Amino acid sequence: MPAFKRILLKLSGEALMGDDDYGINRNMLERIVAEIKEVVDLGVEVGIVIGGGNIFRGVAPGASGMDRATADYMGMLATVMNALALGDAMRRAGLNARVQSALNIEPVVEPYIRGKAIRYLEEGRVVVFGAGTGNPFFTTDTAAALRGREIEAEVVLKATKVDGVYTADPVKDPTAQRYDRVSFDEAIGRDLKVMDATALALCRDQRLPIVVFSIFKAGALKRVVMGENEGTLVHI
Repeated sequence: MPAFKRILLKLSGEALMGDDDYGINRNMLERIVAEIKEVVDLGVEVGIVIGGGNIFRGVAPGASGMDRATADYMGMLATVMNALALGDAMRRAGLNARVQSALNIEPVVEPYIRGKAIRYLEEGRVVVFGAGTGNPFFTTDTAAALRGREIEAEVVLKATKVDGVYTADPVKDPTAQRYDRVSFDEAIGRDLKVMDATALALCRDQRLPIVVFSIFKAGALKRVVMGENEGTLVHI
């Protein structure tokens, strides 16, 4: 029996790169979709917020010195590209997926409408949210916290390169220890890099727990959804 009925999955754009320098790695995309399908097949309702770093990385040198708001809008458009690719891959895998954008690009993708998104989830569709919050100066972490609360998800699952939250960077410090559980206040106070401060504060204030886990570990998403000891739980 799954531990959660409705989840918000936060995927970084970098997760779609695989071993490539930038862009979308088809094998990695299909593998992530297979992981998502596993939990959908359990009856779990899934909303997804996707980042855009894998695409924006390719144009970042040219964006150096650019106005911050303009660069942020470029990043939002990159997340829409990823959302469309993810939605298409899910449909090819037999999932019923819908993509919504916080930016109005109606010839390409439908706009984000909270009530419609919730109805899609209740109908068993996976909803992919692109364009972050639709505003510059906010990260896709904050978008994940916001959408998670809006769709009444029970948890935000942050998929990363590492298998949880550590006392230090495990790549640089081999003695770093992984937390099984950590409070929001401790995560903020120790600057544990779970999410950006705005997203963490929003989840804390809304009593919305976060689980940080590795999307590169086979079956990890399913284990988190089943309530197993996978990753790190950030809680009140």
